[in-house]
Amino acid sequence: MSSTVGRAAIPVRAVAARLLAAVRSGRSSLSDGIPEADARLADPRDRALLRLLIFETLRTIYRREAALQSLLENPLPATAREVEALLLLGLMQLDQGIDAPYAVVDASVEAARALGKSQYAKLVNAVLRSAQRAGSKLYDDALLRPECQYDHPRWLIERLQKDWPEEYPAILAAGNVRGPTWLRCNRLRQTSSDLCQSLQAAGVAARRHAILPDAIEAPDAGDVTCLPGWEQGNFSVQDVAAQLAVELLDLVPGLRVLDACTAPGGKLAHIAERAPDLDYLLGLDSDGRRLERTRDALKRLGLRPTLKQADAADTSAWWNGVAFDRILIDAPCSGTGVIRRHPDIRLLRRASDISGMVGQQSRLLDALWPLLRSGGRLVYATCSVLKDENQHQISAFLSRHPDARAGAIPALWFGQEAGAGRQNLPGNADADGFFYAVLEKSA
Repeated sequence: MSSTVGRAAIPVRAVAARLLAAVRSGRSSLSDGIPEADARLADPRDRALLRLLIFETLRTIYRREAALQSLLENPLPATAREVEALLLLGLMQLDQGIDAPYAVVDASVEAARALGKSQYAKLVNAVLRSAQRAGSKLYDDALLRPECQYDHPRWLIERLQKDWPEEYPAILAAGNVRGPTWLRCNRLRQTSSDLCQSLQAAGVAARRHAILPDAIEAPDAGDVTCLPGWEQGNFSVQDVAAQLAVELLDLVPGLRVLDACTAPGGKLAHIAERAPDLDYLLGLDSDGRRLERTRDALKRLGLRPTLKQADAADTSAWWNGVAFDRILIDAPCSGTGVIRRHPDIRLLRRASDISGMVGQQSRLLDALWPLLRSGGRLVYATCSVLKDENQHQISAFLSRHPDARAGAIPALWFGQEAGAGRQNLPGNADADGFFYAVLEKSA
């Protein structure tokens, strides 16, 4: 399959190789790269194949890199990074039986030529045929190394061993499988019961969450943009763990609400859907590009909360002096609880990043706490499983602010107690790895 979107046909494996090379070099994330790759692929089947190739290769990237190193007599030059990515994609396809071996080899050679790397066509053919002959034995030596055995970076394996000595193997295993698709019903457009019935009528297995009123699990939904009701804004894609945020905010009409780190806008949209009679709803984000995508998502849903591009912690630049009744800090974090949905995190995140993120989280908490009125509520959330970003962060905050107390989180289906908050580990309750804390200001 290939694409003809206003340009010469481009094999999907060539598009995938370019994206994988960009991710491995740190030049792009999947969140940024996949929309750009999709623009080069007109056929929905190509887009589905692109995701399969990229996600499955990244989920096993360390063993693929080790195997490729053993197959090459000499490392490839920096000018051949896309060829290297193409070979990693090919190794995954051969190992997992994505296609017949001869088809994988032929398609990879074709992709090398499409990338303008015809001089490497024979090398691609030879390396992949050698891998085909070696079979599973190709990975015997690699799997003796922890990062290849678990397909996570060693620093994260060691960090999880420290934080979760009993649970860390399950956390790592959960990061290597595809998470189920969870939808969030836009109750301003359709009831969750009606949405569930319309999906089932379209042949999509769907079930409502036992507790969260807007959550519907559709594990094999495929391309959600092809489902009935998508274009009408009847639903969004949002993991069930993320949908807990609106419940913890305890919204009622007339409140002033701040979503301090709003992009990509899922929680902001959920607030607007659940509480259309708020006095004021403001979404902030420092990234203008992500904020523009948030605006587009809100438009599809028929929602118009106020959006501003600003650093939430620099309150003098955007705050008008009127206190908020509710504040949501969906804090920038390591993302270690959502690696199953964002497998590029294992490559893009570094051990040295964590201390900076902990500092950024503390800065946000301390800067926004004075903006909360007495008797108000601040919900702190991360999609991390690292204790420094979660329970240790909140413990330190409470020690700095005597007018703050930890509120209850009654969602007993959601993970386990973690200091003053609650931690869900990836896969528990079919949900992502998330942490929540509810902070209430003394009246």
